[in-house]
Amino acid sequence: MKVLANDGISKAGEQALKDAGIEILDNRVAQDHVIKFINDNQVDVLLVRSATKVRQELIDACPGLKIVGRGGIGMDNIDVEYAIDKGLYVINTPNASSKSVAELVFGHFFSLARFLHESNRLMPLEGETHFDAMKKSFSKAYELSGKTLGVIGFGSIGQEVVKMGISLGMKVIVLTRKPQTKVITLEFFDGQSVKFEITSTNDMDAFLKEADFISINTPKTNEYIIDTPQFEKMKDGVYIVNTARGGVINEVTLIDFIESGKVAGAALDVFEKEPNPEVLLLMNPALSLSPHVGGNTVDAQEKIGIELAEQIIKIKETIK
Repeated sequence: MKVLANDGISKAGEQALKDAGIEILDNRVAQDHVIKFINDNQVDVLLVRSATKVRQELIDACPGLKIVGRGGIGMDNIDVEYAIDKGLYVINTPNASSKSVAELVFGHFFSLARFLHESNRLMPLEGETHFDAMKKSFSKAYELSGKTLGVIGFGSIGQEVVKMGISLGMKVIVLTRKPQTKVITLEFFDGQSVKFEITSTNDMDAFLKEADFISINTPKTNEYIIDTPQFEKMKDGVYIVNTARGGVINEVTLIDFIESGKVAGAALDVFEKEPNPEVLLLMNPALSLSPHVGGNTVDAQEKIGIELAEQIIKIKETIK
């Protein structure tokens, strides 16, 4: 079996595949040449992240392909149903990067609540001349403890965000399309654990009126989850973080509500026009920004590689 990890794979994942007698090709092939490379090299498994697209054309043109894998949660760059209909195995790693994304959510929340995103920009420029003025400007900060954390989405990432919110002493509410109850377990360094039973709501109006901090953790959507009607129902001074997908929040409207004061600050790790975000977003001092790096930690990539390798090895035994 030959594997093309076209968008990369961790050393741990690569070693696991080699130990199982699976050949891994370390090439990085441009999208236009992927089909030819797969056929010329008799590739059985194509692993991608977000860069390489696996559309119907590729699936039809590569009859020898047996497995398509996505290192991450979202599968929007793969025509999943079509691939399955054509007899391919389609795998992903829905849990491997959840903690990394959740930690980024709170990295942005802390940055916004304490003005770190703005003070880090200004200190090198004005720290020597306007120190006292900045100290006064950034004094109206907030603790997260005791505030209400609203989490949109209750998948693996949403659950990790909930755990971190609880650990900080926040009140947690969850919004889903249909109410659901899950048991969340917080595990500690000394072996102790605490369980919390969380029931989500589908009452968006009540959810938006109560949340002080909102984290969006949903799959890709065809329309905005957060737009003018939703912003209007939020608390004044709300903070919002989107690490889900570009297009779940109306970015133009977001700027309007930041300027009106309804939204105190927002963070975007994903963008509607990625990889070319709007300049108005990039220059807005009320925004904390990162370049779609939610799952990009060494820890997450190690887990992703190992999880992909384990699934491939299991499938290999099945199709012998």
